[in-house]
Amino acid sequence: MKHVKDVDEYIALSPKEVQDKLKELREIIKYAAPGAQEHISYGMPYYYYKGRLVYFGLYKKHIGLYIPTPIIEEYKRELKNYETSKATIRLRLDKRLPVMLIKKLVKAQVNKNNAIDKKK
Repeated sequence: MKHVKDVDEYIALSPKEVQDKLKELREIIKYAAPGAQEHISYGMPYYYYKGRLVYFGLYKKHIGLYIPTPIIEEYKRELKNYETSKATIRLRLDKRLPVMLIKKLVKAQVNKNNAIDKKK
């Protein structure tokens, strides 16, 4: 994908058949973190709230959801049906988005960022 200026353009330049899923993911993140700022970083949508919050990127067969460590490790039991790595969850394009799980993970990172901010 070419360099994009914002999330609207990122979604608009994505294949038509996945645009609704990307829009849904965007809304889930915004709902879970209403104070987050939306940007493009590393060529993908990025959300900032008192620090790094979450990124997502479209690939051929999945959407990569990137959450700073240690969130994935802390929720590994709930993520057992997903392909994960240290800071990545692969959300398959042929499956529905796990709305409640994504909200829970984003809110957990919001709470971590709030705790770190209070220590400053």
